Amino acid sequence: MNIKWTDDAPRKIQQYSGADYPKENPDLEDVLTSADVDYVAEIFQTPLSGSYNWDYKVQDDRIKKLYDLGKQLNWDPEMDINWDRPWPEETRSPEMMNLHDYPPYLAMDEKTQSEFWLHMNAWSLSQFLHGEQGALLVASQLCSCAPTLNAKLYAASQTFDEARHVEVFNKYLQQRIGMMYPINTHLKSIIDKILTDERWDMKFIGMQIVIEGLALSAFNTTRETTPDPVLKDVVYLVTRDEARHVTFGVNYLEEFVQTLTDEEREERAQFAYEACVISRERLVATDVFRHFGWDVEEARVKVLDGFVMSTFRNLLFQRVIPNLNRIGLLTDKIRPKFEELGILDYENLATDGDIDWSSLERPLDTGEAQSHEQSMLAEFAKEHEKQESAKTSSAA
Repeated sequence: MNIKWTDDAPRKIQQYSGADYPKENPDLEDVLTSADVDYVAEIFQTPLSGSYNWDYKVQDDRIKKLYDLGKQLNWDPEMDINWDRPWPEETRSPEMMNLHDYPPYLAMDEKTQSEFWLHMNAWSLSQFLHGEQGALLVASQLCSCAPTLNAKLYAASQTFDEARHVEVFNKYLQQRIGMMYPINTHLKSIIDKILTDERWDMKFIGMQIVIEGLALSAFNTTRETTPDPVLKDVVYLVTRDEARHVTFGVNYLEEFVQTLTDEEREERAQFAYEACVISRERLVATDVFRHFGWDVEEARVKVLDGFVMSTFRNLLFQRVIPNLNRIGLLTDKIRPKFEELGILDYENLATDGDIDWSSLERPLDTGEAQSHEQSMLAEFAKEHEKQESAKTSSAA
């Protein structure tokens, strides 16, 4: 076993020449191949305090029911997904990223533009993969440090879920895309903070509420917009698991946060806010811009100024904000900061603490992924129409 230990995550693009699509691209820089090393690993240190639970009480409550659902609704990436379906016709969306009038993009020929969108897809899905590994590590920590037996059992079932998610996104990237980008530095900083914090509830807040909540929205958008039926099925099955994870976090933290002192509550509210701020930045594919030789900051500003990205960045928080409000972390001190981000309007939406059991308990059916109503796209269209109307009124 050949392991290379590093002080930080590698910043190289990995390519898989044996993938079905695309074929090998010899122009990629800094390719990490199996000839270099078998495994690349980075050590992190954590002062994690674990706990036994000696009374073995298994309360018949929501956490127990979520744990039971996790056992019943397990799925297998090898058996429940048909990987042999053909790659769909290529789609490009320069308007969605506000690149339709951006000179560096327009200067690309057809072949280079195709490569650009392949890289964008690879970058986005790579962040899903890296985020799932982070969730896998955090869930494994929760098995040790969660104080009650029900929470330990559920964290164990979530650990298996996250392992499956790592497996399925890794397979998709290697077999369908053929390329993998390194972890976004902003996402890495959040996961590092969660993994190395000694307080178990900080891990719950960071992973179960913020990262998993954002992932749910991102997965839904991916499912609604991708033309690839394989990816639709992948994110559908992953989303089914993630919905239980967020619900677990909200239900478990709701009572606990009430036991904290005001100072402790404010500290956790500030942490949740900072995690949200950093998460907004991880949505921009600066590594792709750099790979194609663009001015990274100029391209970043251009993309963020576009209607879709500005709207999407806010819509991602439709689950996070009401959940933070429900568990008591939208304090009077922190509310103005969320208001500056423009996402406080979501605070009174439905939370994941109000469990829709009929939704969580329905049998696995990947065909549902194909007919899922495009709620996020409808929201985009509605907001776009509102903005255009405002522009017309202003011009008049």
